[in-house]
Amino acid sequence: MWGALGLMGPVVAILAFRPQSPVIPGESFDVLISNGRLLDGSGNPWLREDIGIVGDRVVARGQLPGATAPVVIDAAGLVVSPGFIDSHSHAAANLRREELRDARALLLQGVTTIVGNPDGGGPVNLDVQRKELEAGGVGVNVALLIGHGTVRAAVMGSSIGDPDRAELARMEAFVTKAVADGAFGLSSGLFYEPGRYATLDEVIALARLAGGVYTSHIRDEGNYGAGVVASVGEVIRVAEEAGVRGVVTHIKALGPDSWGLSTAIVADLEAARARGVEVFADQYPYEASSTSLGAAVLPGPSSPDAIRPRLAEPPSADQLLTEVTEHIRRRGGPASIVIASGRGAPGEAGKNLQQIAAARNVSPARAAIDILLEGGASIVSFNMSEDDILLFMRQPWTMTSSDGELSLPGPARPHPRGHGTFARKLAVYVRERGVQTLEDAVRAMTSLPARVFGLTGRGELRAGAFADLVVFDPAAIQDHATYEDPFAFATGVRWVLVNGQVVVSDGVPNGTLMGRVLRK
Repeated sequence: MWGALGLMGPVVAILAFRPQSPVIPGESFDVLISNGRLLDGSGNPWLREDIGIVGDRVVARGQLPGATAPVVIDAAGLVVSPGFIDSHSHAAANLRREELRDARALLLQGVTTIVGNPDGGGPVNLDVQRKELEAGGVGVNVALLIGHGTVRAAVMGSSIGDPDRAELARMEAFVTKAVADGAFGLSSGLFYEPGRYATLDEVIALARLAGGVYTSHIRDEGNYGAGVVASVGEVIRVAEEAGVRGVVTHIKALGPDSWGLSTAIVADLEAARARGVEVFADQYPYEASSTSLGAAVLPGPSSPDAIRPRLAEPPSADQLLTEVTEHIRRRGGPASIVIASGRGAPGEAGKNLQQIAAARNVSPARAAIDILLEGGASIVSFNMSEDDILLFMRQPWTMTSSDGELSLPGPARPHPRGHGTFARKLAVYVRERGVQTLEDAVRAMTSLPARVFGLTGRGELRAGAFADLVVFDPAAIQDHATYEDPFAFATGVRWVLVNGQVVVSDGVPNGTLMGRVLRK
């Protein structure tokens, strides 16, 4: 940590231990935020306090009469809180693109830090990834996980079997190197290839080495095979046996057959926590998920090379169509599966599988298979019950996440969560529906993920903390990204600071790249 701060380290260390009060009247700061309703991220009620910032740190909180600063932000009528932390983000890859480095879609939601490489993915070499991100600068802070699927593929390719002793040793070496390079933990995608071929013993061994946090896109979020309740149990077991914090990532009960199972899932997580297992969840506030068409309708090998032999003979072709039909049903039917983008459905983004099948004059299952043969597609899938969403959201151990990407407007129709998640949570579930208090919602976006992932000095508003801050209007904050127009920016965030520097001024991003790649 100190190495990253260079010569500022000793100065910051002194500032961090200054008391929050009393403050010398007329003191000077680099940035002064005054008259705001301060939410410190803990869940406590707001207080009307001023904030003084020097360098990249908050150095004073409280009544600061006569204080001065080159930059003064009048937050009257606005809420001041720690910057939001996206605990499950796919934005890290595109943060390397020049036109997306400033991360304005994130900043305009109040997001100042993301946790990258979820679902078992991302590069196997985090040192290279970090250097690529730092080389051009980034608009938000980035904490990196090491992906189990990436590590397994690097050693075993797409092999279905268990690793032998030498292969496991190579996998462990990759994880050990990632930890040395600053990884905050291990992510897995046991629903996806090649993660689905791993036993829990393999995952536990690697999670134990990674330490910190284990996040998982669980083996089954509905009832494809293992079942969502049993799959959540796998996260509990990894956390317990590896001695790490487990996170059921983008928690849900997927598909009508699984609606209502949130009650059993919550009970199991509560029971685990009661006996001392550190388990948590993260969630995005939408009724639709997003994944690849192949993963949705044909779990397992779904490449053209895997499909064509099955179509060659009537018995296997019939079985394939039956499988795909059943998986479509489990997701809510063909009208619930909407093409987002892909080579296999050019010009059909925004259309659902039922519409595409009718236009092609085939069954929905056959349309899905043909799209896979033509190159595949990503989808948005409407498959969740609002009752389940609300029950998960109300749990004190559920963090807010987007599962979103950074992307530019074009013909694709990706999930709107990349542009809207955090604003939607505050607008729809706090202001409009009253599902959570503002204090609890901010806690789920700030101090809770900071504590779970060990992001020291972030996610809280106190003297000595990093000055990642968002100033927003709780009466006006609003998501505008929709399934039809997923690229619309959120509004209502007035000011954002990343590491003490203003990056959004009166609702307008200024393009300043003040983010850092964090190291555990």
